[in-house]
Amino acid sequence: MTIATGRYDRTAALHDGRVRLEGIDATWLRLNPEQIFWRMIQHGEFDVSEMALASFVILRSRGTHAFVGIPVFLSRSFRHDAIFVHRKAGIETPGDLKGKRIGVPEYQMTTAVWMRAILEDDFGVRPEDCEWFQGGLEQAGRIPHTPVAPPGIRLELIPPDKTLASMLECNELDALITPRKPTSFRGGNGGVVRLFDHPWEEARGYFARTKIFPIMHLLVVRPEIVREYPWVPQTLFDAFLAAKQLADADLVDATALRTGLPFLVEQAESVIETMGRDFWAYGVEANREQLETYMRHSVRQGLIPEPLDVDELFPASTRRTSRI
Repeated sequence: MTIATGRYDRTAALHDGRVRLEGIDATWLRLNPEQIFWRMIQHGEFDVSEMALASFVILRSRGTHAFVGIPVFLSRSFRHDAIFVHRKAGIETPGDLKGKRIGVPEYQMTTAVWMRAILEDDFGVRPEDCEWFQGGLEQAGRIPHTPVAPPGIRLELIPPDKTLASMLECNELDALITPRKPTSFRGGNGGVVRLFDHPWEEARGYFARTKIFPIMHLLVVRPEIVREYPWVPQTLFDAFLAAKQLADADLVDATALRTGLPFLVEQAESVIETMGRDFWAYGVEANREQLETYMRHSVRQGLIPEPLDVDELFPASTRRTSRI
């Protein structure tokens, strides 16, 4: 099978062969998420791949069963650092986003769903309170890989010769939601700044209130493989879990730091104290509440007509496993 994911600490042991997939001859492709999503959704190029939670949920809500979900959540992130505003836009607090022009690479992208949820729940800014513009962050002409037309939402593409980063810098947009820092943001020294002065503190406060560590990406496999080899979903789940457990151990191994962060172990221990030892949980039950929260906001934002049953998204073999 051909498997495409990012090469994260939690997938490194799979890419380098320390963890092997029992019964599967795997060819591993290390690509960035945008490449993976486009190539998998548009052309079905891989047998197994990373996928944005938003795209998976939207496609399933439309009755498209081109992918079987595996509750392996390869990307999670607090995104309070992902909202950028122009200094001249008159945005001092999140509530000031009402009535503003907000850019986003794709309206339905998972980062944007979570941030709109936070803006609405915590600050009273509803999606329909703003004007939304989608397009390429740094490269003009980006086309959404999962197009949406949410009812009651003012949404349009930016001109094909412009980028979101340049439009924010010129104040043609008031704000921008993006997981990648735009080139027009220069650490607060230019006209573009972050909405939150202390986004990491905001994120810690959000987790303290909600216990949600937002899921961004999951793993998917082609359905014809599951039909022919029904043991594949659990095999994938077990192997990805084993790789993540190796990465978790590395975070607190002080023998020789595994990354170039001087205070890595201190930071890891602080995270465990705050969020629990299994802070990056795989599986359905450990993530049921936040998956249901995500469904609720997807409905609220006009992306799906009704919440999907979380249990229907994943094979039974990955929801309950045998125990000794």
